[in-house]
Amino acid sequence: MSRHVAIVTDSTAYLPPQTMERHAITAVPLTVVIGDRALLEGTEISARSLAEALQKRRSVTTSRPSPEVFAATYREAAEAGACGIVSLHLSAEVSGTYDAAVLAAKDAPVPVRVVDTRMIGMALGFCALAAAEVIEAGGSLDEAVAAAEKRAGNTSAYFYVDTLDYLRRGGRIGTAQALLGSALAVKPLLELEGGRIELREKVRTASKAIARLEELAVEQAGSGPVDIAVHHLSAPERADALAERLRERVPGIADLHVSEVGAVIGAHTGPGLLAVVVSPR
Repeated sequence: MSRHVAIVTDSTAYLPPQTMERHAITAVPLTVVIGDRALLEGTEISARSLAEALQKRRSVTTSRPSPEVFAATYREAAEAGACGIVSLHLSAEVSGTYDAAVLAAKDAPVPVRVVDTRMIGMALGFCALAAAEVIEAGGSLDEAVAAAEKRAGNTSAYFYVDTLDYLRRGGRIGTAQALLGSALAVKPLLELEGGRIELREKVRTASKAIARLEELAVEQAGSGPVDIAVHHLSAPERADALAERLRERVPGIADLHVSEVGAVIGAHTGPGLLAVVVSPR
């Protein structure tokens, strides 16, 4: 049994399955509750099903994994030969996932370093990849944590949503900000700031908002090398078109990912989401 440091994240990292397999990254699923049905993200509910439920105005909520689920994940990693675990999770400002992982880590059979990346989506995914690459190069648990934290500190994420209503319902953005957007009939641009989803700018039309999203990404990317992810929910054409423009405008792109978000983030942003993650290497 080989000794190694295991990398654990959660389902909101939205890493491609083949990437997770290649780097031996384990994702603990969050839960989406539609009506009275609790469904695990990634295996029991698709983004399409989530979007349909939202469009029908069905009750949709999300919940963190339990500490027991994390404890089982840590035990399995130890039994597979892990001598330590780096557990990287979405921002504690928007989810209790980090807290559940911290509780489980106290009784884990091997040392576990739980990190609040203050990121979501592929902004979290890039942190997990940074940690995995350090381990694959023979680095230590502490070095993997440092690499993930450095990556998080350099990463930016910007979001366009058709409406702030879903974020308001889920308590992920202030009611006053949401009502201001609705009252002015503007299209909101949001960003991750200090682990929270904050209203960055108000733009008059969807087309101008998406153009501004592109400009923010280009400005943040600089000359590279940089990894970029474009996320969407029920807006594949928008996402593909934005990704193609970024490929043309950002000379230093190392990796460019285009993917639909999963049900957890989708539940709080609603159909029409378009997001860009910019993560310098």
